[in-house]
Amino acid sequence: MLTQVLAGTLLAAPFEFREHTIATDLKGGYQVVPCDVNHDGKIDLIALASGMTELVWFENPTWERHIIARDLHGMINLAAGDIDGDGIPEIVLAHEFSMRAKESIGIVSVLKHNGDPRQLWNIREIDRLPTSHRLRWADIDGSGKKVVVNAPLTGAHAEAPDYRDRVPLVFYRPGDWKRQIIDDSSEGLVHCITITDWDRDGRDEILSAGFNGIQLYKLSADGRWIRTEIAKGDPAPWPKGGSSDVAVGKLGKERYLAAIEPWHGNEVAVYRSIAGVWQREVIDASLVDGHTIVTAVLANDGADQIIAGFRGQPQRVYIYSFDGKRWNRQTLDDGGIAAAACAVADLNGDGRLDIACIGSATHNLKWYENLGSAKRTQP
Repeated sequence: MLTQVLAGTLLAAPFEFREHTIATDLKGGYQVVPCDVNHDGKIDLIALASGMTELVWFENPTWERHIIARDLHGMINLAAGDIDGDGIPEIVLAHEFSMRAKESIGIVSVLKHNGDPRQLWNIREIDRLPTSHRLRWADIDGSGKKVVVNAPLTGAHAEAPDYRDRVPLVFYRPGDWKRQIIDDSSEGLVHCITITDWDRDGRDEILSAGFNGIQLYKLSADGRWIRTEIAKGDPAPWPKGGSSDVAVGKLGKERYLAAIEPWHGNEVAVYRSIAGVWQREVIDASLVDGHTIVTAVLANDGADQIIAGFRGQPQRVYIYSFDGKRWNRQTLDDGGIAAAACAVADLNGDGRLDIACIGSATHNLKWYENLGSAKRTQP
């Protein structure tokens, strides 16, 4: 495992990180999911690589590799959550994915351990929905019993570059695992979903990002799903506009949205609500094939930072911090990872949130140990 200490420039680098390389052979690395896989109190990392046929996890703290399942093709996304209360998560996996809807089977499967999560897991298919692309757990009714939300990338008849077809958004309740419809009125392409308790009522809502911009889905008390447009995203005409990835952050008591725009785009946009209207500000337009954005409190100051990564050259991961007037950018990784996905978790138990990223063209998995705020020196 490689280790490197990273520090940025004086004005735009409030944090220091120590870089750890866990793997360098994850062909087509696409998603990293932090969770306690073996119920030992430590946060492990599940790594999904679309160019591999093995789903693997890495055990904290030695980062020993274990195989969850073999002979899986076109893996694209997973959600991990403990359904039965044994402390070990079940995994819902989307595989047999293709960008061409007519060739995308979109298998959704449930994987469960056999008593020892270090050994191969059982796998059971529950659905086939073309271009199944994003899976997330959500407590949609406030019962504490979460469902799995499945957001396909496009409709079953969509074709590039316009992808003109309606995109279904569905969910599954553990147990019967029957597909239930949330909405099928979005058009074009939906790249991301984010789960959040938007109105702070103890129930999760769904934010989606795609050609239709950023949309909010909420389950009403009478069982109906209500869709609300939050923002239109990048204003360029179809199919060059809209949004690609979205995350929710806070600046003290104020909520904001951070987005990569347009699809696989070059912009990091921040939305802040002013007089009830979400105002868009592009804080960076230098990304190349932007593909991941998350928010996290990296210091104990009550404000979320934005972590954004892009897959195209020069392949960087940035951290953005708000100083009260503007967003300042720090480089977390410069050319070392084609970040398809990043996630945050306290991986070493020191009380600070660390960052893990997986690379597509670079085939690697890294975690960045949060060493706290960098000490500023006088010029």
